[in-house]
Amino acid sequence: MNASRIALVVDSCTDVPPEDIDRYGMYVVPLQVKYEHESFLDKVTITPQEVYDRFSREIPTTSTPTPAVARNVLERVVADGYDRAVIVTISSGLSATYELMRSLSAGMPELDCCLVDTKNIGMGAGLVALAIARRLAEGASFEDIKREGDQIAKNTRVYFCVDTLEYLRKGGRIGEVTYRVGSLLDMRPVISCNEAGVYYTVTKAKGRRQSLKKAMQCGEEFAGKFPRSTVAVVNGDAAEEAAEVKSELASRMSGVQWWYEGQISPVLVVHNGPGLIGIGVQGEC
Repeated sequence: MNASRIALVVDSCTDVPPEDIDRYGMYVVPLQVKYEHESFLDKVTITPQEVYDRFSREIPTTSTPTPAVARNVLERVVADGYDRAVIVTISSGLSATYELMRSLSAGMPELDCCLVDTKNIGMGAGLVALAIARRLAEGASFEDIKREGDQIAKNTRVYFCVDTLEYLRKGGRIGEVTYRVGSLLDMRPVISCNEAGVYYTVTKAKGRRQSLKKAMQCGEEFAGKFPRSTVAVVNGDAAEEAAEVKSELASRMSGVQWWYEGQISPVLVVHNGPGLIGIGVQGEC
């Protein structure tokens, strides 16, 4: 029986680094990567590199976790001795994962669940999960997290740049006209999630380097609203660029208490293609 009796459950697209999943004992519900003839569990039976390697042959689709897989994770939580769980998911505006977990948890009276809709994607959602994990490690109660969860999410943003608009178009995230004009003029959007948790273009810049500068500027400006912050720099097959971005941000930002970095999940690779750089920022009052 776990002493704290509060489990922390996340979905695989929160992109919490593996070492932190282990450190805080998080339970992970994997989304799906679906090819024409086979399906894979995100980060479990397929890796980001395997998705990149297969792009030339087929661009897959993605899906929420299967109810059976998600329920199995919650049953493991109960079997491990927990009677309360905090469930953190990517934005309900981008995925039905939140609604799935809400529905499944409502059917398990033996497990009292607090759900946090991060209204974010990738490491933006991951920063919310990590902040909650740190609060639980400090001794925060279930009621504390219920009160604080939504505000932690509101204090978190992610800004990302893609190397090509092709995958956003194929995934239906941008229209054909936006794709053609943006590609022709090499206009690169800096994308984030709005208050409803839906993608929107924060700003645009011509060329890769300028778009990265804009994204860094957005991250700095958001962090500047708070006395302290946590920052994550993630990438999709662009580790060297991500290291440069992190180094530049570190030289320009003060008050950063925690830094995180890592690769995006296979599911997010499907939607963004290779070359993504994401900057997650979380403010702390």
